[in-house]
Amino acid sequence: MTQPVERRTVMAGVVKILAGVAMAPLAWIAPAAAKSSGTTKGNAMNATTNVVCQIRYQLDPFKRAQFEEYSKVWLKVIPECGGDLLGYFMPHEGTNDVAFAMIGFDSLAAYEVYRAKLRGVPESVANFNFAEREKFILREERVFLRPVKA
Repeated sequence: MTQPVERRTVMAGVVKILAGVAMAPLAWIAPAAAKSSGTTKGNAMNATTNVVCQIRYQLDPFKRAQFEEYSKVWLKVIPECGGDLLGYFMPHEGTNDVAFAMIGFDSLAAYEVYRAKLRGVPESVANFNFAEREKFILREERVFLRPVKA
């Protein structure tokens, strides 16, 4: 029989994992698809990255495949619009309805320029429409983090 786990214990573990992801060397994070297409800015956090936008997605667990399709579009579009894509992360083990993305920027102003560019790229608009139409994202939240630098 498994023992119940307190929410506080689980959240502390998630915070430790996310802190480790944000502060560790990130060469292992870049998705293989983006790496092979050459669309990331070096497959690790850019030295000029001062802000990391971490996006937490709550998914419809029965539509994970659609979210993965959605994520793959961003592997190409985000770097083209100025984001330093650190990766998209799908549920693997445990919770089946939470996914993450991490995108680096030089500043919050660079993030705003990036957001404006996204609105003008047809692939981006089509991807936003796909998500809205199919409703596989139930909730989305953004947290802006700063990397710890030596």
